[in-house]
Amino acid sequence: MAKVLMKGNEAIGAAAIKAGCKFFFGYPITPQSELPEYMAREMPKAGATFLQAESEVAAINMVYGAAGAGARVMTSSSSPGISLKQEGISYIAGSELPCLIVNIIRGGPGLGGIQPAQSDYFQATKGGGHGDYKMVVLAPASVQELTDLMMEGFDIADQYRNPVMIIGDGMLGQMMEPVELREPQKRNLPPKDWATTGTGGRGHTNVINSLFIDPAECEKHNLRLKAKFDEMEKNEKKYEIFNCDNPDLIAVAYGTTARIVKTVIDKCKEEGINVGLIRPISLWPFPYEVFEEYADKTKAFLSVEMSLGQMVEDVKLGVNGKKPVHFYGRTGGMVPVPDDIVAEIKKILGGAK
Repeated sequence: MAKVLMKGNEAIGAAAIKAGCKFFFGYPITPQSELPEYMAREMPKAGATFLQAESEVAAINMVYGAAGAGARVMTSSSSPGISLKQEGISYIAGSELPCLIVNIIRGGPGLGGIQPAQSDYFQATKGGGHGDYKMVVLAPASVQELTDLMMEGFDIADQYRNPVMIIGDGMLGQMMEPVELREPQKRNLPPKDWATTGTGGRGHTNVINSLFIDPAECEKHNLRLKAKFDEMEKNEKKYEIFNCDNPDLIAVAYGTTARIVKTVIDKCKEEGINVGLIRPISLWPFPYEVFEEYADKTKAFLSVEMSLGQMVEDVKLGVNGKKPVHFYGRTGGMVPVPDDIVAEIKKILGGAK
């Protein structure tokens, strides 16, 4: 299949349509507005439905309804818009409904700015909404990987009856790269015999619900959800190991920041410094075991983020005190510069024991 030059936001839409997405409900916000624009134009051509809701709150509840009927459905937004969807995301997880949520992150907090950031890591991976729930969170680093993970994300959602989130910073949404809309690797998905589509000859109607007044029943429901989340944690870890043969230091980065770090690795090689990279692709489940394994092979770790330091906490949990874990970040829409990261690495190694 020939490659097509596409902007990240448009590639998200193309991948979703190819994956069989039948409904998109959203509301425009920079830097992801090209995605709903693309879906408004292209979904009707594929016999699917685009609807611009009156708000982010309305959009996520429309997702709830379509998912409850068994349809493949998605929404997208950027940071403050995702915050508005959090109650609905918790309802969807509590009701065990599959859907895909895309967050193209901008600077914050508050309205912040429209430049790229990674400051929604805690929101995505530590719950965001209320209650004990989890969702797989995938962080692509290129437009090609974005399309691949979009298609897989729908299958993950259907497999576990759970929301899945794709996160990328504003650069990923705005950049243009060659994309091949490859066929996704098929999973053996269960039938949607739970969907609210009538009796279907069963003699009873299905009910979608997340309300349990009896605390014993609510606990039973939560424990059953936890067993499912444990399966997700066991099966859905994704990561990249790059240049980690005897590294002096291992950098940790995700998304487009990891691409900047690969430039840093080349610059460090020119100066005789061997730097490796661990790139988490699934931010939840986080690949903690990898960090404990590689802690014996390096002097220190450096978490590089477009935030004030969020993923670094998970890196520390993974390293488990075996080696020092340092942090370098830019925030508010500022992008890390390779030379500054190289300088930070030199400073760390000069003082590393």
